Amino acid sequence: MTVFHAAHPFWVWLAVAAIILAVEVGTGSGWLLWPAASAGAVGLVSLVAPLGLPVEVALFAVLTIATTILGRRYLRPASASDGPDLNDPMLRLIGHEGEVLTGFVHGHGRVFIDGKDWAAVTRDGASPAAGQRVRVTAVEGAVLTVRAAPSGG
Repeated sequence: MTVFHAAHPFWVWLAVAAIILAVEVGTGSGWLLWPAASAGAVGLVSLVAPLGLPVEVALFAVLTIATTILGRRYLRPASASDGPDLNDPMLRLIGHEGEVLTGFVHGHGRVFIDGKDWAAVTRDGASPAAGQRVRVTAVEGAVLTVRAAPSGG
């Protein structure tokens, strides 16, 4: 390995980057993207300035630590969205408006939203009347939590 590295350091680092990236694709953890990128960067540096294996390994270690810390601090993962899960059609109802079908009694009633009849509750103690506009604020199972929609909305 040392003889091959001495002759072709770029390809050794590119292979290391590819292996790490393959493991990342297999696991999907997100943690191995930074070491893979760091190995690729060391490979590029080795093309410009052959530093020798010990210096390249040290550079790889420093770059991996720095990119991992900076990446985790400043790049927000796509899965950490503050919005509702796009794959859950129930959660996509949050923010939608509809009409009260039957007047609410003790905070429970029926609403018509997005072409469907839903069971609904209010958390603020309000009892919307039939025909009143309401907006979905939360979803719990198949029951919508609603509140009166702002007038004009």
